[in-house]
Amino acid sequence: MTKETVQPGKFVSISYTIRDQDDNVVEQHDLPIGFVYGSDTELIGGMDEAIVGKAAGEEVEVSLSPQEAFGEYDQELTFMDELENVPPQFRHVGAEVQMQNEAGETKTFFISKIEDGKVTIDGNHPLAGKTLMVQVKVLEVRDAQPGEDRTSGIHIVQAPGSTSIN
Repeated sequence: MTKETVQPGKFVSISYTIRDQDDNVVEQHDLPIGFVYGSDTELIGGMDEAIVGKAAGEEVEVSLSPQEAFGEYDQELTFMDELENVPPQFRHVGAEVQMQNEAGETKTFFISKIEDGKVTIDGNHPLAGKTLMVQVKVLEVRDAQPGEDRTSGIHIVQAPGSTSIN
C-alpha cells in the first residue's frame, strides 16, 4: 500500500513549532491541527507549499521572511498616550484594544509598553518584522470524509475516544 501524501482534497493533520531569529519558541502546537488541503484554510508563509507531497511522519522546516509571515513592522501603527486616558482594564502590557477608524473598520492594537505615565499602543502583530523558522510535522494524511471539504478553518483533531467541550 502506498503512503498517502499531502495534496488537494486530502485531510491533513499537523503539529508545528515557530521560532524567532534568536531561536526562542514563539508558538508551539503539539495537539494535531486538521484541515482539508486546498480548502480555504491558509497556513502562514510557504507552509502550504512546503508540505505538499509529504507523508505522515515527515517533517519540514521553513524559514519565513517578515513579508511571508506577519509583515514588516510599521512605525505608523504605533502611538503613545497618557496612561490616565486609557481605561483601567487596558492598563497592562499585552492588553488587546479593538479600535475603529472613520470607515468603520476594526483593528486590534496591543499595549506594548507602559513607562513614565505614558502607554505605547501598537497595531502591529507582535511577530511583525521578524524572520521566523517554522518546523512542521505531518501527523496524518487521508482522504477527506464527506463534508470535511466544505468545512472552513483549522480544527483541533481529537484523539479517538475523547470528548469535546462545547
